Amino acid sequence: MFDKSTWIRLPRNVVVGHGVLDQTVEAVAELYLDGRPLIVTSPTPDDIAGDRLREQFRAAGYDPATVVVEEARFETVKQVIAAIERENAGFLVGLGGGKPIDIAKMAADDAEVGFVSIPTAASHDGIVSGRGSVPEGDTRHSVAADPPLAVVADTQLIAESPWELTTAGCADIISNYTAVKDWQLAHRLKNVEYSEYAGALSQMTAELLVDRADSIKRGLEESAWAVIKALVSSGVAMSIADSSRPASGAEHLISHQLDRIAPDPALHGHQVGVASVVTEYLHSGEQGQWRNVRDALQSIEAPTTAAELGIDDELFVEAATTAHEIRDRYTILGDGLREDAAIEAATVTGVI
Repeated sequence: MFDKSTWIRLPRNVVVGHGVLDQTVEAVAELYLDGRPLIVTSPTPDDIAGDRLREQFRAAGYDPATVVVEEARFETVKQVIAAIERENAGFLVGLGGGKPIDIAKMAADDAEVGFVSIPTAASHDGIVSGRGSVPEGDTRHSVAADPPLAVVADTQLIAESPWELTTAGCADIISNYTAVKDWQLAHRLKNVEYSEYAGALSQMTAELLVDRADSIKRGLEESAWAVIKALVSSGVAMSIADSSRPASGAEHLISHQLDRIAPDPALHGHQVGVASVVTEYLHSGEQGQWRNVRDALQSIEAPTTAAELGIDDELFVEAATTAHEIRDRYTILGDGLREDAAIEAATVTGVI
């Protein structure tokens, strides 16, 4: 008897393009959200777009409140939850990069209120996914949360954001290339449930970005458009799978371990990009596709070596050999990568 079922939560409205920040109220109105909007942002995004967003809400009859967050911590999530009650907020609006969006997403999930995502940088796929990532001490926790009800991505704002944030978002997408291979491996060897549709969507998104990496250029709004569409597709794949598997494999485990052991970790997207060069080599060997991954990263001016991440070679090898301990998720790392194998993979690919 067939008794399988699933519940896929996806954004109802995704608005992408030039100047669409001014369509936020229109996108929100279609969601029939009640109450006062609470804008969760950080200092720079607030300076760039906060007043414009608040004025738009006021013109439509809303009375927006704002909370500016400085750090991404679980304590900050609690502060936003307290602000929801204090300000009598009916829904949250995350304005900024990964930090305010993840915090708002997690707070909205806990308080059971609606959440709207307004990214001002295309730094990772958290702008649309059902996961929130918050560092705590020497580790980083990825927490399940409902995806945003709407995403409003103004490509004009995003194109003007620091280029390194855009390249980090690109690298995060490119790393899906190996994340899907890890998921397929876990399905074959450990009978982990696999979604053909989510896997195909994530892999196609990564391959498109790899194939067209030479068209991603600094300052071009068309590049922001391409990256945002890829990030949305990646987030949708995770929602369909109800898992981060389509976009998180061994390369993410290595990045999480670098967050723990490196004195000054690099941007998340850059770390997973470099790690994916090594994990692709582990999957397919010296004649495999790792050069395509590396070349795509180089084309968008993203790091391809540990040195470019600002991380010592020894620390990168340590992360690669201990990353399997991060969480119970089967990947190409298996039950642990030997040090000599890690050195060989990172040396052949030029990562160290």
